Amino acid sequence: MTYTVDAVSKAIELLFLVAEESGKGVTELARLSGNTKARAFRLLTTLEECGLVRRQLPAASYSLGYRALIIGSAAQAQLSLITVANDMLETIGRECNESVLVRIRDGAETVCVAWWDAPHALRVHSQLGDRRPLFVGASGKLLLAHAPEQIQEDILSGKLERYTPNTIVKRTELKREIKKILVDGYSTSFSEKTTDMVAVAAPIRDATGAVIASLSMTAPVTRVPKDKLGKYVDILKFAASRFSASLGYSGA
Repeated sequence: MTYTVDAVSKAIELLFLVAEESGKGVTELARLSGNTKARAFRLLTTLEECGLVRRQLPAASYSLGYRALIIGSAAQAQLSLITVANDMLETIGRECNESVLVRIRDGAETVCVAWWDAPHALRVHSQLGDRRPLFVGASGKLLLAHAPEQIQEDILSGKLERYTPNTIVKRTELKREIKKILVDGYSTSFSEKTTDMVAVAAPIRDATGAVIASLSMTAPVTRVPKDKLGKYVDILKFAASRFSASLGYSGA
């Protein structure tokens, strides 16, 4: 049993052919991809309507469209992010002596893309690809604070599910928290997603200054009580600034 869609596979193959060298017409692209000319034209027209290729007149040749640039730029940023994370997370984790991870925003959720687990018997075990709601926890709230306005409005107008007694479920309170995060430059969480766990998150920026991820530390409250949190805030903010510098960010 296969879950692949032939038309999608053929369209992607055409996209790669256009990416390899612009200026090819539908006849040549059909030959190279093994499609009939009619099918190649339909697939290319679909890609053109999606903004992934554009047809250049009068020769009717094809080149990549602007949305292909968006995909390429996003892939470059995310791959660079993971490369830097793999290089830096262990050092940051050992400095904190707690588990650290990197999360990105995917729609209304956060996704773990890299992590380092502390060598404690009692710890928060992270998993690649783990998803969480955008409004919960230090990383989620931080990425929500830096999300587009429409995303924030969608979250605030939707249902805020309660996970623990400390989960923020009042919209006015969440709005205040977002404003505080933007002023402070970091986010904290006390048993908001999991009871008896504390987290700190700081923003990771790309070369343009946009926040593309969060760097966070998570630990049991027995090891990191609230009055000791300042130490970890300083570590995470400094580490996130070095992380951002590695991605080309040169701001303050």
